[in-house]
Amino acid sequence: MTSTFPAAADAPATRSREPLPVPALIVMACTGFIVIMTETLPAGLLPQLADGLGVSEGGAGQLVSAYAMGTVLAAIPAIMLTRGARRKPLLLAGLVGFLVANTVTTLSPSLPVALGARFVAGAFSGLLWGMLAGYARRIAAPEYAGRALAIAMTGTPVALSAGTPLGAWLGSTVGWRWAFAAMSLLTAVVMVFAWFLVPDIPGQRAQTRVPLARVLGIPGVATVLVVVFVWMLAHNLLYTYIAPYLRQTHLALRPDLALVVFGVAALGGIWITGVFIDHALRRLTLVSVSLFVVSGATFVLARQSLVLTLLAIVLWGIAFGGAATHLQTAMGEAAGENGDVANALLTTSFNLAIFAGGALGAVVVDRLGASVLPMGMIVLALIALVTVGCGRRAAFPAGR
Repeated sequence: MTSTFPAAADAPATRSREPLPVPALIVMACTGFIVIMTETLPAGLLPQLADGLGVSEGGAGQLVSAYAMGTVLAAIPAIMLTRGARRKPLLLAGLVGFLVANTVTTLSPSLPVALGARFVAGAFSGLLWGMLAGYARRIAAPEYAGRALAIAMTGTPVALSAGTPLGAWLGSTVGWRWAFAAMSLLTAVVMVFAWFLVPDIPGQRAQTRVPLARVLGIPGVATVLVVVFVWMLAHNLLYTYIAPYLRQTHLALRPDLALVVFGVAALGGIWITGVFIDHALRRLTLVSVSLFVVSGATFVLARQSLVLTLLAIVLWGIAFGGAATHLQTAMGEAAGENGDVANALLTTSFNLAIFAGGALGAVVVDRLGASVLPMGMIVLALIALVTVGCGRRAAFPAGR
């Protein structure tokens, strides 16, 4: 197996000598934690944000939308403009962006100022997500590239399972401004460790860069993007509305506890992915998407069974835990040296799925009830499964 992102001629001088540079990858995982934590923090602090900024909870909820919009609009342009830049300065610049944006949010006197800061944070999120996958894979030996990416992606489930509830608790205890201030402090600490522990590598060579339209035309790229959107739509359809789902099914399970179970199971999915990703990408992806179908079916069968519902959540978490690694690995291998641009497309598709999940889920919950959401999860996961199956040549190649 050859390196997915061949480096420039001076790469050997800057590449880490370690086959699997765990300290640097942990710093990248912490970066991912900051990105996800910053994105989801307002969701757990809507009453406090509404009171502090003098707006309704619906108005405060736009802080989440502003972040997502910044990511969608900035991901592709940011990566296109910076793909020739060295990676370490770019990583540090992205962290500085989060430090500034969270600090401005902390001190915001009004909603418009906070919305502007959140939009900027989302823009830097698009930059970091677009480059982190390729960066993590390139600082490791080629045979460990998938495992390196799995380690770098652990920040996401940790943020979802522990970070967001912790941030909500901190905000409700000492105030929402202190929660954002804590994010600024954490970002500063991660910047210090990134400076000392993360090796630098070159950006993409000028002679290998191709226009965005040609990146979309690379065999396998469009297929991966379809899987990203449909699979993540299946996820967000239920994840976004897990609270009304649990309430309408009359289960004695609080949403925050359900999300903790989900997050812990997702960590298990990350570990399984790290073990198998470098030699069984296609099979691993097929199994994960299939688990989504099984999880949705278990939700349907569970009805008012707490045990079956917990089982469905565990299967769901395991399947989702490694999803980002599966998809970014597939995208990186399909796109080659244009992987950073392709991953920016992936980030955009992912965030569009978040938007669509919220919008479609709202229609379903209002008109049919949240209890039917698992059926949508099953249908969408089946579409993703068929698409992965059809991508055996370029997107999810057999016999890798």
